[in-house]
Amino acid sequence: MLTRFNHVAIVVPDLEKAKRKYKDILQANVSEINDYEEHGVSVVFVEIGGTKIELMHPYGEDSPIKNFLDKNMNGAIHHICLEVKDINETAKDLKKKNVRILGDGIPKNGAHNKPVIFLHPKDFFGTLIELEQE
Repeated sequence: MLTRFNHVAIVVPDLEKAKRKYKDILQANVSEINDYEEHGVSVVFVEIGGTKIELMHPYGEDSPIKNFLDKNMNGAIHHICLEVKDINETAKDLKKKNVRILGDGIPKNGAHNKPVIFLHPKDFFGTLIELEQE
């Protein structure tokens, strides 16, 4: 089912400051800030070999990560992202295994413009898992 680790996502209180820290101090390859209004997040990707760190900040008043940042004012790890070959088949298989998929359970395009679903953290030991089609 799983094919590759894609990224770890960290919610940060100041995206520009976090971007500079990874770029200037750690000398990482860092993307520009991208706003995803439909997801309510602003994002920067830090490229490390074949994987990434996703730095996220709320975008707009209805951001789904606003409450998370309110509870973790200094920032914190939000989720991990794992790749799968076929997101629709994976979703069907997980539902049969009583794994809860957040939202309506239908894959939506994520920050990489690929279909994603999120698995309920209570089903995976407190970890929010994003599955992304490779």
